[in-house]
Amino acid sequence: MNGTAQFFKVMQARDMAAVKRMLAAEPQLASARNEKGQSALLLAVYSGNQELCDMLLAQGVPLELHEGAALGQLERVKQLVEKEPSQAESYSPDGFPVIALTAVFGHLEVAEYLFAKGADINAVATNGTGYNALTGAVAGGHTAIVAWLLENGADPNYRYGAGYSPLLTAAANGHLGILSILLAGGADLHAKTNDGKTALSFAQERGHAEVTEFLLSHGAD
Repeated sequence: MNGTAQFFKVMQARDMAAVKRMLAAEPQLASARNEKGQSALLLAVYSGNQELCDMLLAQGVPLELHEGAALGQLERVKQLVEKEPSQAESYSPDGFPVIALTAVFGHLEVAEYLFAKGADINAVATNGTGYNALTGAVAGGHTAIVAWLLENGADPNYRYGAGYSPLLTAAANGHLGILSILLAGGADLHAKTNDGKTALSFAQERGHAEVTEFLLSHGAD
């Protein structure tokens, strides 16, 4: 196993002592990428490992746009987009729209900036997941971003994966506030997944009592 592969392995194992030792011996590992083109820093963000993010950032590696967006680094995002405006519409190496990365990690100011610079709110991932900014914000539980996206043209009835919609995901996750916003924004209360699951069935199966009550009061079946 080469040094890069070993580095990603200890990262995945959250062996912070080993990460620290490897970075001390080979600082260039902070810029390492895996076979999908994902950087060590991006994977650290995906895993929610703030300690690892801080450790990698301390190495002084310049952030690329998708990394800056995922981390909520507005000034770095501005620096890159002002230099090359088309980057606002770009994708990460693993196929996610930059604005979707901003949304899933809850960075509203960055999302607003990218949108003002031409990012497509409804841009869909090119990696087969079907994710976009709204699905990311819903999955991440970011109520304010969901509301902002809907106000600015996000499709409340977008379907992805196995027939999921943002409302179905919100119900499954027990996010009542997001569910209410989606419904007010025109989401279909009666949408079903490919295997016939409804928002109500998800809420009932997962024990989300408040969500179940809300859905029933609005005529869900």
